[in-house]
Amino acid sequence: MSDSQSPISAYTETKGLRYFPRMLSKIRLLAAGGLREDFHEMIGQGLDGRLCNYLRIDYTDLREKTLATESDDEVFDWVQNHGRGLNETDVLMWNHYVTKLGWRDQVTESLANRKASSGLSDRDEIETMIEYFEYDEGRKA
Repeated sequence: MSDSQSPISAYTETKGLRYFPRMLSKIRLLAAGGLREDFHEMIGQGLDGRLCNYLRIDYTDLREKTLATESDDEVFDWVQNHGRGLNETDVLMWNHYVTKLGWRDQVTESLANRKASSGLSDRDEIETMIEYFEYDEGRKA
């Protein structure tokens, strides 16, 4: 039996920012040797890369800070001081983007492919990437 696990839900927020704790969860799990193997190839890419770009933070710097800090709130504060510094509207825009990604956009085809490879093609209620994560990682059935 494997001790590897999925990161926390993409719906989880730190200081209102959705997905951020998931990215930090992946960093910590990978460093501890506990991240599910199928996440390794895309670590720091995909939504991680998009969020780092949005925050104007280098992923390697974020990884180092995350591993040196226990609190997601502390990492977020560091990002606010070293990246672009998000205001309330920036957080709202990111949250809307990440919540809808995969629904009738440039990622729809990738979402369909992931659903097919996971045996979830018949699940019409899965319309976004983060909803797919919930099913693929076993938080929803």
